[in-house]
Amino acid sequence: MPRTEDGASSPAGAASASLLIRLRGIKPSLSPAEDRVADIVLADARRAAGLTISELATAARTSETTVLRFCRRLGLPGYPQLRLALAEESAHPRTMNRGGTDISASDTIDDIIAKVAFSDASAVEETAQQLDRDALASAAAAIARAGRVDIYGIGASSIVGTDLQQKLHRIGIVAFAWNDPHIALTSATLLGPGDIAVGISHSGTTTETIEALAAARSTGARTLAITNFPLSRLASGVDILLTTAARETSLRSGATASRIAALTVVDCLYIAVAQRNLRKARKAVADTREAVAGHHVTD
Repeated sequence: MPRTEDGASSPAGAASASLLIRLRGIKPSLSPAEDRVADIVLADARRAAGLTISELATAARTSETTVLRFCRRLGLPGYPQLRLALAEESAHPRTMNRGGTDISASDTIDDIIAKVAFSDASAVEETAQQLDRDALASAAAAIARAGRVDIYGIGASSIVGTDLQQKLHRIGIVAFAWNDPHIALTSATLLGPGDIAVGISHSGTTTETIEALAAARSTGARTLAITNFPLSRLASGVDILLTTAARETSLRSGATASRIAALTVVDCLYIAVAQRNLRKARKAVADTREAVAGHHVTD
């Protein structure tokens, strides 16, 4: 879990996240039996809310003890609280499971547009809902005062990292985005106290990003992770944790909703950093815009 230095990621700072959003975030860390309970809950929260603990345990082919352990993994004291939370979720369709958003061979172009737009909009909305406000403020403060910002990401996460680097650079923050694992590691070893390293990985299991962030942490630099899964290896031991809430489909390799969700976090972080010295940020943006003004075609 994130270290709590400077109140970086106190759970109290988190927005009131949907139970189903939290469940999807911790699902990869559940035991096989707990995962079967999760599948039933995510498939039909309304139906699950109406089941007794014995009925849910039977449906998941597990024990009542496992169901109680599942409740505690969600931060709930017992099964009655789980049923109540699921009933409340069921009363708000926007937080319910959105089945049928995967692409099928029979989909029309209109279907594709509607499903992609719905998935992306949901990723933005749910990410904003559960984003830890205290952690975001701490991340912005750490970046604003950092001597240097290193950003690590592989594959689609490198696109997000490059976007963050470009935004910070435009407001005068010394930032570098590395997607080559060897360069990331060598750069991380040159950080020190007063610097901050940012690791971006939807799954939180990308070894290259985990290793680079660990190397940065060993130098005394602050560490920030942006991931969809708060119990992942990447999230473990960081100073500050910012989570997304993206639901990928079978076309996961396209990293569609996950990219949009991570960019939402990046945009919020960038604005929060800029706000800390708004006059300087506005001047930097104006100056950099002027620097490239002559490179645009005009009529």
